[in-house]
Amino acid sequence: MDRAWTYHVRARSHREETSLRSAFSPRRYLMCPPTYFKVTYSINPWMDPSKPVDLPLALAQWEDLRDRYRALGHTVEVLAPRPDLPDMVFAANGATVVDGRVLGARFAHPERTAEAAVHREWFRSHGWTEVQDPVHINEGEGDFAVTDSWLLAGRGFRSSPLSHPEAQEFFGRPVIGLDLVDPRYYHLDTALCVLGGEDVMYYPAAFSPGSRAVLERLFPDAVIARERDAASFGLNAVSDGHHVLLPQAALGLFEPLRERGYEPIGMDLSELLKGGGSVKCCTMELRSA
Repeated sequence: MDRAWTYHVRARSHREETSLRSAFSPRRYLMCPPTYFKVTYSINPWMDPSKPVDLPLALAQWEDLRDRYRALGHTVEVLAPRPDLPDMVFAANGATVVDGRVLGARFAHPERTAEAAVHREWFRSHGWTEVQDPVHINEGEGDFAVTDSWLLAGRGFRSSPLSHPEAQEFFGRPVIGLDLVDPRYYHLDTALCVLGGEDVMYYPAAFSPGSRAVLERLFPDAVIARERDAASFGLNAVSDGHHVLLPQAALGLFEPLRERGYEPIGMDLSELLKGGGSVKCCTMELRSA
């Protein structure tokens, strides 16, 4: 009886604290339309060139996501696509922006290398003055996730561990390195989502035992995703502190999010999933100083 009551009080307290942390605030995002999106090569387990892309449907799904952000009160900047760079729709990979400072990307695969310069040029031409060309391989917000206190940094498949101290020096924020071990979750943003403040959701099996222990210590009240929701790219989500836009197939995450005071909004980006990305992959957050 006492133990049950203690659990009830702790759970209620967490929901109340989360509700206070999770007040909505307008965000600014950068997106790139999938005008030239196609899958002609395979650089992650989700890409299969034998499966054709329905480009009109991909465009419609992307536009629905863009329009939903705007309807929620957010600003969406649009990066012009290039016909020789079909993966530019996954704009989150092009840089990481914290406190008005931009750390550019350096891609692991040659198929995407040229995207990095396009992103850096966009920032410089739009008035961003602190833009750094990285020395080490990092794939932007694919492997960097920002909480109030930390910069969580994935490694193991794409980004180099050497990019972590580089990011720490540039942003002046403590970096927590996390090892990814399942190739299906090749970027951190496929296995973990920051909901707001220090609130996160993640899929434990995507991480090494040591990294799981770190996550448990840092985020003891995290939302834990089940395998089927993670495999639906449910963690490739975007939160504005109240609304959480995530793949509609990740049904198991909706109720836990509601219990925390968030409003989950299901999105259908099934065509873009053929390239190994969903809501978050299409969305870079522009965090001003």
